[in-house]
Amino acid sequence: MNLTKTLETAFGTLLLLAGLAGVAAAGDTSKLPASMVTGGPDYRLGPEDVIDVFVWKEPDLSTSVVIRPDGKISLPLANELEASGKTANELQQEITERLRRYVTQPIVNVMVKQINSLKISVLGEVRKPDVYRIKNRVTVLDAIAMAGGFTDLARPNRVIVLRITPSGTQRIKINVKQTVADDAGVPFYLQPQDTVFVEGR
Repeated sequence: MNLTKTLETAFGTLLLLAGLAGVAAAGDTSKLPASMVTGGPDYRLGPEDVIDVFVWKEPDLSTSVVIRPDGKISLPLANELEASGKTANELQQEITERLRRYVTQPIVNVMVKQINSLKISVLGEVRKPDVYRIKNRVTVLDAIAMAGGFTDLARPNRVIVLRITPSGTQRIKINVKQTVADDAGVPFYLQPQDTVFVEGR
């Protein structure tokens, strides 16, 4: 094994160990906001979350529904609504407005039944590309460690984070190699539904 290959292997090991340390640290000091984990009033809904929609005295309009991958739900009379990115209260108000056309003074309650959207995807040149559920805040380095670290073909200076925003998908370039080398580097924290893509040579 030549010197270059030895250095690359050592660097990959360093990144993996640093990432594993970051995961441990995240579990202790970097918890996700309680509302995000428990479905509190500030929690914003996401794809695959399950919600209960209760309409008082209207059993035919009351239902449980799973938010689709496109972020929408379909309800009797209210038809299709955008649910992803809204709080339960915001969605409740919108459903109420939709039902006013058909029901006199509708009383609607929306409750978060099951949270399934707190996850990230790690793809590309990592050893275990997959979708990972998260309960703590994680950095890009943590995510790569969760996915088993870089492969031999990975380019640590070419990591892309894809983030869905109201204005579209945002591409954020991260130089993990520089982040590890820079003692004063600020860790980049991921958000639920982010995708980390590691480019290869």
